[in-house]
Amino acid sequence: MGDSPASYIRLVQHLIEKCIIFNMSKDECMEALFKHANIKPVITSTVWKELEKENKEFFEAYERSRGEREEWEMAETDSERIQKMLSDSNHSGHPQPEDTTTPPPPPQT
Repeated sequence: MGDSPASYIRLVQHLIEKCIIFNMSKDECMEALFKHANIKPVITSTVWKELEKENKEFFEAYERSRGEREEWEMAETDSERIQKMLSDSNHSGHPQPEDTTTPPPPPQT
């Protein structure tokens, strides 16, 4: 890369900010920047740590917010699993009250 180290660091910082907009963790950001921008994880990690030092209150609030969101998503996922389980059990062949009607007669040949 022919640009100065300072401009490269600014680029990494800008990309980290984009990761934050997408509510990514540090690890997710390191993986994404490596995969999509060919930025080594150690560079992303170093710039992220410096940003954390300079913006301590922001990153504390960001991590709290991410934790709360993850808890909410896990609870939502659990609720979806329970709904699916209940739906599956209703269709598992066990007679339910609405299934107690007499079956139709066999077809005549």
